[in-house]
Amino acid sequence: MKSTLSRFLSAAIIGTAALTASPAEAAKIRVVTTLTDLADFAREIGGEHVEVFSLATGVLLDYAKGNKHQHELRLLWKLLDGFKPGDLAVADRGFCSYVLLALLPLRGVAALFRLHQRRPTDLRQGRRLGKNDRLFTWLKPLQRPRWLPQSWWKKIPAQLSVRVIRFKLCSPGYRPESVTLVTTLLDAQKYSAQDIAQLYARRWKIELWFRDIKTSMGMEVLRGKSPAMLHKELEMFFIAYNLIRCLIVEAGAINDVALERMSFKGTVDSVRQFSLAIAQARSKNKQQQLIVELLEVIARDQVPERPDRREPRAVKRRPKAFPLLNKPRDQYEEVCHRNRYWKNNPRKSCA
Repeated sequence: MKSTLSRFLSAAIIGTAALTASPAEAAKIRVVTTLTDLADFAREIGGEHVEVFSLATGVLLDYAKGNKHQHELRLLWKLLDGFKPGDLAVADRGFCSYVLLALLPLRGVAALFRLHQRRPTDLRQGRRLGKNDRLFTWLKPLQRPRWLPQSWWKKIPAQLSVRVIRFKLCSPGYRPESVTLVTTLLDAQKYSAQDIAQLYARRWKIELWFRDIKTSMGMEVLRGKSPAMLHKELEMFFIAYNLIRCLIVEAGAINDVALERMSFKGTVDSVRQFSLAIAQARSKNKQQQLIVELLEVIARDQVPERPDRREPRAVKRRPKAFPLLNKPRDQYEEVCHRNRYWKNNPRKSCA
C-alpha cells in the first residue's frame, strides 16, 4: 500500500477469544476437567479474553483475561496503556463505542472500527467527503460506562467528529456485502476511503491467527486441573506462538520473503525437527549453524499466492457419531446399538 496509510503497518488488531468449560461451544477454547463443582470452576475461568495483535507481524502484543460478567470494553481498558502515539487500532463492531473512539485520540491513537449495528447512519446526511464517505458529529452519551473511571469520563469531549465510510465487500460466487466503517482518520486527502477499506479488510487475519494458535498449535482443548494452571497453560501457548512468529519474521527479513507467504504450520513442524538437534549441539558454532539452516528451511516452505481466498469456519471431516463421555469411566453405561440410541429413552446397556 503506497499511501500515507503505509505507516500504519504496525497497527494493532483487537480481537476476542473465549474460555469455556462447555463442550457445546465448538468455536471457543474448551476445558477438560474432572472437578465436581463445575459451576464454580466455569465461573472463575469462563468469559472473554481480549487480545491485541500486530498487523505487520501477527505477534501477540498483549492480552487481558476476565470472567463471564466482564464486558470486552472493560478488558480492553486494561490494555490501552500499551498503545503508543501514532498507532492505529482496528477492531470489529463489538468495540465500536463513543467512549472508545474518544479515548484513543486522547492517547494519540487513531481508530478504525466497523460501525455497530445499533447505530444506524444515513449517508444522505453529514458533510460529504466523497462517494459513500461522510463526516458526522456524534454527541456524548448521558450515562457513564461502569468500567470507565470518573476522572476519564470528564476528559471525554461533549462532541466527536467521526468519518463514516461504506463499501461493498465482494466474494466470488456470493452477493456483495455492504460494510460500514467508522474512523477518526478525518483527512480524506491523506487517507482515501479505498485505502481505509483495504486496511480494514486485513482485519480478517486475526481470525487466521486465532486458528494458528488453537488448531495448528493444539490449544483448542486445555487440560489444567485448576484455574491458575489453566491460565499458565494459556500463557505458555502464547509464548510459543510469539516464538514461531518471531522466527517467521527473522526468516523473512534475512531471506527477503514476504511474511504472508511463509507457512505457520510448516514453521511449527520445522522447529520441532530442529529443536532436538540444536539442544544437543556440542558447540555454539554448531548451534548457530543449525539456527541459520532452520531459518532457510522456514523461508523455503512457502504457501502459494491465493488472492481473495476464502477461509470458511468449517471442518473437512465430520466427527464420529459417538455419545459424549459425560461421566467417569467406571460410572458410564455404554449403549449397545448407537444407531438406535434415544437420548430421552435409552435402551438396555451392554454392561
